[in-house]
Amino acid sequence: MNLTEKVKNLPSSPGVYLMKDSHGSIIYVGKSKHLKQRVQSYFQNSKNHSPKIIKLVNHLKDFDYLLTDTEFEAFLLECQLIKEIKPIYNTQMKNPLSYAYIVIKRDGTNRIIETTNSFKQNDGHLYFGPYTSKSTVEKAVQGLKECFKIDCSSPSNKGTPCLNYTLGLCMGMCLGGNAVEQYNILIDQIIQLLNGSNQSLLAEMEQRMADAAETFQFEKAAKYRDHINAVKSLLNKEKMIEFTLENKNMAIIEYLNDNSFKLFLIKGKELLYRQKYFLENEDIEHLCSIIKEQILTYFHKTTPNPTKEISRDELDEAQIIYRYLKSSLCSYITIPEKWLTPKNISNVDKKLIHLLTNKKNLYGISNQS
Repeated sequence: MNLTEKVKNLPSSPGVYLMKDSHGSIIYVGKSKHLKQRVQSYFQNSKNHSPKIIKLVNHLKDFDYLLTDTEFEAFLLECQLIKEIKPIYNTQMKNPLSYAYIVIKRDGTNRIIETTNSFKQNDGHLYFGPYTSKSTVEKAVQGLKECFKIDCSSPSNKGTPCLNYTLGLCMGMCLGGNAVEQYNILIDQIIQLLNGSNQSLLAEMEQRMADAAETFQFEKAAKYRDHINAVKSLLNKEKMIEFTLENKNMAIIEYLNDNSFKLFLIKGKELLYRQKYFLENEDIEHLCSIIKEQILTYFHKTTPNPTKEISRDELDEAQIIYRYLKSSLCSYITIPEKWLTPKNISNVDKKLIHLLTNKKNLYGISNQS
């Protein structure tokens, strides 16, 4: 069967496709909610393809595919296969320089905010991340420096103005005095911004953007907007990391149709169990009892995760799970450890019945409990 015929026979369902070259080696792994439509796109509208896709198609001689019940599973499977196979065209997943951290270093008595590609434990510095977009991190850090004039080019030289001071990018830390105190206050506020405890700096940036727009300084307002969007992107990543490190027990359902759904049991960033269940002619209480057995089995098997950092290798799965939970595709409940004891297990029964009888779930409306 040639490729054209093979594409025509593809199902229109979620799954993962594996592109192969003339040697049978897998050179690209992708996922889609509609496999047939996605794979067909590689052979159409070549003028709109990126250079990477054009090169990929030229080397493409065959493909395989793996079906999944949901798009969420396709995302996770794609991520897993890319890490295992390391296909040549999935460059972003294998390039360590695509990840970045924000680090606040101590240089003598001074604190300096920078971006870095590496995280070193117990080096005395404060890290935030990892983040998957180095360019976004750089934009956010540079935006904070420019907005609050803390981009000093020689902070250690007290008494002599640096070049950035003459350009209006430094408040004068290089000159000493009150500017040093104000600088340290701003660094503390940036730390609070990144750890989610104080967003006053972000509010101030938004006010400056509004003021610039009101005075018709549209270029300046647009610059503030870009800085704000970059900072917000980092804050969303920090929320995801914080949520993942809480290592919650979660029971998640996604309805496939009116009569069936997929159950996922996840702890933190690890998928422990998945199974399709049918509602037709099934007593809800009996179904809840079956699911509760799985909850007790899989969540009792695990131990609390002592990890206080999330590694690069774990970041992709964590992001997929977090985005899924925040989407309208699924509904979920969190199950505290204390509910897994005989004394409190009735709480699980109540939550499961609520989860399965809430008809909003049939229409993909999120219902977190």
